[in-house]
Amino acid sequence: MTTIEPTGSEALLAKPVPASTSSKLTRVLGGLVVVEMAVFLLFALVLSPPEVSQRDAVRLFYIHVPSATIALYFSFGLTALGGAIYLRTRSVFWDLLAWAAAEIGVLFCAFTLITGMLWGRPTWGVFWKWDPRLTSTSISFVLFIAYLAVRRLDLDPRARSTRAAVLGIVGFLNTIVVRFSVSWWQSLHQGTTLNPVDTQMDGLHLLSFFLGFVTLTTLFAWLLIHRFRIGWLEHQIGEASLERAIAERRAEAGTP
Repeated sequence: MTTIEPTGSEALLAKPVPASTSSKLTRVLGGLVVVEMAVFLLFALVLSPPEVSQRDAVRLFYIHVPSATIALYFSFGLTALGGAIYLRTRSVFWDLLAWAAAEIGVLFCAFTLITGMLWGRPTWGVFWKWDPRLTSTSISFVLFIAYLAVRRLDLDPRARSTRAAVLGIVGFLNTIVVRFSVSWWQSLHQGTTLNPVDTQMDGLHLLSFFLGFVTLTTLFAWLLIHRFRIGWLEHQIGEASLERAIAERRAEAGTP
């Protein structure tokens, strides 16, 4: 008896669907996040003393600045890079990576704004001011919300990815405004706290900040891998469904 092997969409759909996006790498990263978070919270909330001028409000700094860095530079930067490479090569990998980075970036940007507002209340006396740094960061948040909205438009996939790539690049350019907003305009927001030559932090404050940065960066990597794998699985399922639909239409028309 001759065995007919499935081909095309049948072969894709015949493959077992993964039960999760987990792998050995993500399990290791997940374990690191748990351990790092426990150590970070111990230093940030218990061992680190209140700061001279900001008192306990300094504890928000340990997560506020790393969140902003991850959102604006890591996430949105990766979105712009992935979009630029997609426009040149039409690589599905870079397109999906840009999408995944944008979603994680919006999450971290929202966390940045929330912790900034909580820090502003005891420091400035109000939760929000239309300060240049706050305003430009909010614009970045809105731009990448728009990026995610474009990703959900009912368009041809290639046209949708092209529009999103352009918006991702434009959105990242606003990061330059965020970076220099304090020096370009009169701003209540403090300038660079951490400088390789002259830092305003030392001792347990600096160590707590470092632990927060490492912890949130590991969390970012863990989330990014999972979100990319979800996007890749959705892409594969979509491709298989399209191939099956084409095969069915050809069969109905009697086309070989």
